Amino acid sequence: MMNKKLAHIAKVEAHKCYHGNVMGAKSNLQPIADLFPYSDTWDINSWDNCWCAAFVYWCCISTGYDFPVRYESADVSCNFAGCIAWEEWAKLPETNYWINKNEKPEIGDIVLFDYIFKNEENDHIAIIIGFDNHAIETSEGNFNNVSAIVRRPYDNVRGYIRLQS
Repeated sequence: MMNKKLAHIAKVEAHKCYHGNVMGAKSNLQPIADLFPYSDTWDINSWDNCWCAAFVYWCCISTGYDFPVRYESADVSCNFAGCIAWEEWAKLPETNYWINKNEKPEIGDIVLFDYIFKNEENDHIAIIIGFDNHAIETSEGNFNNVSAIVRRPYDNVRGYIRLQS
């Protein structure tokens, strides 16, 4: 039930047109960025073209999931603003949320991708709002630096995270 709610909220949030600095418009990512602690090297300007994971976290928190900005485990290398943290966290024995890419996704699953933006593994993340035999429909942040609803083939799927409510 919570995963369908996550999909609904993610779709609503994507339609709000969150964006980095694009077409002369100043970024409106501050509410999402405020969830993450700042440092000397991490501020709103460093988010440009690098905020898909933070958007997913924003949607999860907006749905009512309650997990910290950074999971306290040596096996999770960064906070949830980084794609890798999601996979590391989902594969922990105490969470066990990881679903193999060969399994059928569900609406509300979080999907991790390889080779979408940086031509490297684990470089993009989104929330599934629909799917068929050929592609998945996702709600995502940072699609050309804007939130969007996107249809993607399964080719670049790394795996899924299925949250438990």
